[in-house]
Amino acid sequence: MASSDKVVETVIVGNYVEMETEGKPKGMKSKIPNLFWHGGSVYDAWFSCASNQVAQVLLTLPYSFSQLGMLSGILFQLFYGLMGSWTAYLISILYVEYRTRKEREKVDFRNHVIQWFEVLDGLLGKHWRNVGLAFNCTFLLFGSVIQLIACASNIYYINDNLDKRTWTYIFGACCATTVFIPSFHNYRIWSFLGLIMTTYTAWYLTIASLLHGQVEGVKHSGPTKLVLYFTGATNILYTFGGHAVTVEIMHAMWKPQKFKAIYLIATLYVLTLTLPVAAAVYWAFGDMLLDHSNAFSLLPRTPFRDMAFITFGFACTPLYFVWEKAIGMHECKSLCKRAAARLPVVVPIWFLAIIFPFFGPINSTVGSLLVSFTVYVIPALAHIFTFRSATARENAVEQPSKYFGRWVGTYTINVFVVVWVLIVGFGFGGWASMTNFIHQIDTFGLFTKCYQCPPPASAVSPPPHGLNATTAAPLHHPFNHTHSP
Repeated sequence: MASSDKVVETVIVGNYVEMETEGKPKGMKSKIPNLFWHGGSVYDAWFSCASNQVAQVLLTLPYSFSQLGMLSGILFQLFYGLMGSWTAYLISILYVEYRTRKEREKVDFRNHVIQWFEVLDGLLGKHWRNVGLAFNCTFLLFGSVIQLIACASNIYYINDNLDKRTWTYIFGACCATTVFIPSFHNYRIWSFLGLIMTTYTAWYLTIASLLHGQVEGVKHSGPTKLVLYFTGATNILYTFGGHAVTVEIMHAMWKPQKFKAIYLIATLYVLTLTLPVAAAVYWAFGDMLLDHSNAFSLLPRTPFRDMAFITFGFACTPLYFVWEKAIGMHECKSLCKRAAARLPVVVPIWFLAIIFPFFGPINSTVGSLLVSFTVYVIPALAHIFTFRSATARENAVEQPSKYFGRWVGTYTINVFVVVWVLIVGFGFGGWASMTNFIHQIDTFGLFTKCYQCPPPASAVSPPPHGLNATTAAPLHHPFNHTHSP
């Protein structure tokens, strides 16, 4: 047993080369690319977790506050932040358990990226693998779609000479460049820039809203309807459910067993961004946010606003791995061949972003139907079933902390997570989000050219009748030619 443990530790600490050439860099020319390209430290993992966790959802949190009200919005952020950190902790425990078992069997993962569905397969069997694969891939697909919609929406407010759909075409092509990023091991500079830009965007929105002050006659009516309330709640559920890529980030670390506290620390940092943004923008604009799911749309155009941007690409990479494994290209050492093989994955992301450009409502829908299971229910149940026997608990690689009440406390928390998310997140949240999402389709139609865009200056439109607060403002409709009367 001691010998086996030694082998495991050696492999875990060793360098993972994946698409790279084995061996340490020997000259300055190699060290410079290594500085920007090779990331496996706890800091790299923290940057990846923090930048991936909030990203484009940051822009819709004020919209959620207008649906929830200030108090509920703050409480849901704190609550789901803790719950998300807990299930990320469970995933890290299950990953280390799976990897340790496999490495004791002399399995070498240096040219293979472990993913969540493989962890479920190794610990619980093929049925768990299939369920996990279905939910995870669908979530990552729509997560990529949302990132693409967010980029197109943001750039529109910088340059409105092109409509949002055209910007989606352009950023779809930009998204395709992520096929050249081998793994999260190589996201060092991208995740660093991503967090810098997210931080800048958050504080720009906060400060700009405070300096702008409250609009004349501002109202803070929320919550007013159950549909709006649970739609906003599931958007926050989605905000702190970004760890569908947790396993891939852990696998990129030199010492993945150090991951456990990283997600919690990342969440605490993210809360310092999300709480001020949502509170300040909602304070300034109130109920106007019900018609403006992207907070940028309410602030005046300035150079500072135009500098704010949200990065994309994090959700694409795990999908690339799944596709590579399906076609037998995952362990190919040629970067160009793997990049070419990945291109078909970009097409459905591009297409879905054009069909459903409903930035804001789509976040809540994905949160209730996909994130609820992928990020919360399945990890909690998987932990319960993996360690259901006394033998499994006794031989577990990592024992639960006494701060969580050991096994009894851990099981109690897991059951609470499952019950809460199934009832509130999937049940009420699914009903509210789908109701709102269908309403967007009825109002704007599929393939809408410019969702929630202001009309041309010369356009005049009479106010529509029978639309609730989840639709765009009346003046937005002339530009959306697919609107049904």
